[in-house]
Amino acid sequence: MVEKACRLIENADEMPSLAKLAEVSGTSRFHFHRVFKMFTGVTPKAYAAAHRSRRVRDKLSTGTPVTEAIHGSGFQSSGRFYETSTEQLGMTPTAFRKSGDGTVIRFAVGECSLGSVLVAATDKGVCAIFLGDDPDALARNLQDRFPQARIVGADPAFDAWVAQVVGLVERPALGLALPLDIRGTAFQIRVWDALCQIPPGSTASYAEIAQKIGRPKACRAVAQACAWNPIALAIPCHRVVRTDESLSGYRWGVERKAELLKREKAM
Repeated sequence: MVEKACRLIENADEMPSLAKLAEVSGTSRFHFHRVFKMFTGVTPKAYAAAHRSRRVRDKLSTGTPVTEAIHGSGFQSSGRFYETSTEQLGMTPTAFRKSGDGTVIRFAVGECSLGSVLVAATDKGVCAIFLGDDPDALARNLQDRFPQARIVGADPAFDAWVAQVVGLVERPALGLALPLDIRGTAFQIRVWDALCQIPPGSTASYAEIAQKIGRPKACRAVAQACAWNPIALAIPCHRVVRTDESLSGYRWGVERKAELLKREKAM
């Protein structure tokens, strides 16, 4: 029933009403709404909005003009899309179509007890925190992440941001008092939000996170979202473990993951 409703939403030019979806599903509006949210983790309206946004992203990625992409994805007006475009795409539609071309990203690399740490930010906030042993490799990783953005060295004032991130590495339970520029799909952002709710010194399994976001069978997708997290520590994917509490793969190294957890528990 839910799958049929999803296909109907995806193939419709306009969002079908809740009454229409319930009628097609052969059930009441209340029952349909409850079952749909139980299986997908979102309401029919939110599912439709996420699908339209995904269609816009796909069209913009192929170079489709912005206005054509917006209307061709089911949005009835450009104004309605632009109201939330930055939240949905992480940047303006024009910049997204150009893969970040024109977006200025400042970055600097500092040193901490766990090796090198790269901090990058747009004018909206921190968009990347990478950990590693090779500063040059971290810089290349940043360029790969934002291939068309204009990446520049940071000014002296940015050193204070880097210092805060280094402090976060040393005392990760303290959190980060800096604005974040979080860019990801609707699913990834839901996962990352759930990660931020894990208390310092505690852990949660991939299965528990999947359950928390209403997608109990999406453990693998949750793991992929953790692996794609570009803002280490501030979005604490290091607090996610396997069901047996063993430390699974961590993008920045399992040894760093173990040390971060050790430091949080000590605090």
